[in-house]
Amino acid sequence: MTYARLPLVVGPAIRPPSPAVPEIALTLIKPFRALRPASGRAAEVLAPPYDVLSSAEARARAMGKPWSFLHISKPEIDLDPATDPYDRAVYAKAAANLATMTAAGVLMREARPCYYVYRLTWRDRTQTGLACVASLADYATNRIRKHELTTPVKEDDRVRQIEAINAQTGPVMIGYPARPAIDALLAAAAAGAPPVDVTADDGVRHQLWVIADDAVIAALTRAVDALPALYIADGHHRSAAAARVAKTRGGEGSHQYFLSVIFPEREMTILDYNRVLKDLNGRTPEQLLAELAKTFTVAPSAEPVRPSSSHDYGMYLAGRWYRLTIHPELVPNDPIGRLPITMLTRNVIEPLLGIKDPRTDKRIDFIGGARGLAGLAKRVDSGEMAVAFALYPTQMADLMAVADAGGIMPPKSTWFEPKLADGMVNHVLD
Repeated sequence: MTYARLPLVVGPAIRPPSPAVPEIALTLIKPFRALRPASGRAAEVLAPPYDVLSSAEARARAMGKPWSFLHISKPEIDLDPATDPYDRAVYAKAAANLATMTAAGVLMREARPCYYVYRLTWRDRTQTGLACVASLADYATNRIRKHELTTPVKEDDRVRQIEAINAQTGPVMIGYPARPAIDALLAAAAAGAPPVDVTADDGVRHQLWVIADDAVIAALTRAVDALPALYIADGHHRSAAAARVAKTRGGEGSHQYFLSVIFPEREMTILDYNRVLKDLNGRTPEQLLAELAKTFTVAPSAEPVRPSSSHDYGMYLAGRWYRLTIHPELVPNDPIGRLPITMLTRNVIEPLLGIKDPRTDKRIDFIGGARGLAGLAKRVDSGEMAVAFALYPTQMADLMAVADAGGIMPPKSTWFEPKLADGMVNHVLD
């Protein structure tokens, strides 16, 4: 299946690249000509990432906001609510909406390849990263390291989205190991007032500075290229889809890089990523509790249970919270086996609840920690789900250890917060 590519609209805001800017080839990252909100338009454009909202939530969020990037990232909101979000018409609508926003001057194309400092501030925590495009060749050789497999239907969706609009619109969030020199370059580039400074309705502040100085661009390129590895934190479907598009197109060009924002790993925040299941696999609540007692210490709780260590779990079952603590002798030593989600999967989700492939089984769902423990109880109390599990957050050091070992975490092991906004920077595939 093929999709029409978005024609570039040439106007005052979109100019050909400067011939004076030297091409930086065969490096881990490159500067790029971002398609981004025009001056003063970012507050109208920036939107939550496409994959944290349902279609209904996105439709409500975009109501009365004609320039919200949700019209591109979740274009089914502009079609009949009965439309399948993976229907061909959805991708065609994304292309039409992007063309409209570009032609209207709401989005502009950078005149020359640049880097960008992207700073997120949330709950008094700040993380400052570098928006760039990262090498798919290094992704293929695992220098840009992964820690999750992807869900086929979601990966297919991003492939179709990229092909339809001829652009990558959702940045992949990446961590880099401690490098004070990179941190210092970013801090210096963000010394002045940013061209974009928007606080979203969820309280996250998004700031963007443009790095157009050739010497700074070269210094950042060299500094990042000297790193032994980068670590994908959030965005495995986007990076996998970009790799598939590059393989299909072949040859050289901007499609051999994928849109990224790289942050120092010490600044990144991982929240819990919890599980809810539709049924108890033929067991009653009492039978499940009896089975769990063979592997865990099970203690009822009058309050919602937020795990205090990687050995603890909260469980909401039949209107009541429980604290589960795995027996110490059952905790493995390997980097994957000791993850909270791995222990839960191996001791509960697979053997007791019968979920063999959580990537494809419709009986299990994943809830990011930003929705809180009340969100877990709500799904069970509604009758939609039968049981919920609250997990201790994966630590960044654990993620890097798994990736360094070439391992793969169970799907949806991490929930990074705050999220990068869709629409801040986009990578057109020239």
